[in-house]
Amino acid sequence: MLSLNFPGYNFRFKSSENKQQIFDIIRKKFVSLQPEEWVRQHVIHFLSVDKKYPKSLINVEKTLSLNGLRKRYDIVVFNKDGSIHILVECKSPNIIISQDVFDQIARYNLKLKAEYLMVTNGFDHFYCNMNYEEEKYSFLRQIPDFSR
Repeated sequence: MLSLNFPGYNFRFKSSENKQQIFDIIRKKFVSLQPEEWVRQHVIHFLSVDKKYPKSLINVEKTLSLNGLRKRYDIVVFNKDGSIHILVECKSPNIIISQDVFDQIARYNLKLKAEYLMVTNGFDHFYCNMNYEEEKYSFLRQIPDFSR
């Protein structure tokens, strides 16, 4: 797989039925290693190793209902009170981060109401802080580290 714009991490791999799999430390199982999954696994490690978010607060690939349609978010990091701290949208490395990608995470966030948004294709990372009172957001250089 491609080297991404993240620190190096130790991943566990295995092959099953001629398909490469990677171990997901949140879901605690091996999952099919596709390009988007490669990015997702880097983000999970980035959040847990570098940003120090407890694995117990990280959730991966869950379904949400949006205007009667079933959608699936990539990653959320919860606050201790159950509200959503960070919503992450991962794209395959060959996908350019466009307005459509920002529109997608914005639609998901209408329902989820995260404090921070992260959009990445593994090479380019975008971080936003949401201000719901003023109905705006601001881009950040980085998302905050976990604070107890």
